[in-house]
Amino acid sequence: MELEYDGTGYAGWQRQERCMSVQQAVEEAIERLTGQKTVIHASGRTDSSVHALGQVIHFDTDARISGEKFPVALNSFLPKDIRALNAEEVRSEFHARYHAKAKMYRYTIDNARHASALYRNFQMHVHKPLCIEAMQEASDMLIGTHDFAAFQSTGSMKRTTIRTITMSEIKKEGRIITYTTVGNGYLYNMVRIIVGTLIEIGLKQRTVKSMQDALISKNRLLAGSTAPPHGLALIKVYYDDFSL
Repeated sequence: MELEYDGTGYAGWQRQERCMSVQQAVEEAIERLTGQKTVIHASGRTDSSVHALGQVIHFDTDARISGEKFPVALNSFLPKDIRALNAEEVRSEFHARYHAKAKMYRYTIDNARHASALYRNFQMHVHKPLCIEAMQEASDMLIGTHDFAAFQSTGSMKRTTIRTITMSEIKKEGRIITYTTVGNGYLYNMVRIIVGTLIEIGLKQRTVKSMQDALISKNRLLAGSTAPPHGLALIKVYYDDFSL
């Protein structure tokens, strides 16, 4: 099943004891619909206030509801800031996380003097002008297979910090700047640290070369600050033989 959600009111994807998570909200909705307690598995966790346009989940159910009709039925039980978009039955061995081959993330920046009142929960506001050319030159350095140790927050438990990025693109339309990336995996806060570094480069607070220096050094202290979570959204998850 493919989900879209506004992460503003949730403590991230994963279930927590004292705070409402997206996972809990969806599991409770499925239980109300089917009468069965269900554990759902996502392609990956999103942090508090991070959004998704194309999160993919899988779960087992005995409910006699076809895959194509499941989203319509489930949306009647979901809160308005979570929507089921598409669903289909898959083979029993399919796993939303372990079979994912790549993900697309997008970070949105509102580069205007005054922040938007309407989109404040979905865009990071930067009131000083950003140099798009410098940001794109730096983001191009991320394409390929690299050790991204400098772009992970402390506490990450990943076995390896090597990742492959196939898309790293800056675009500007009016006051809105977006950074879009596609990769085979991401470290904890990796996209947000990349964006924080790009913003500092765009503000001329650091050089374009500093992006490459951080990559080579593997030192978190040589990368930029961590951009806030609300500008980030999971756009799409890619699989070899499965597409919603």
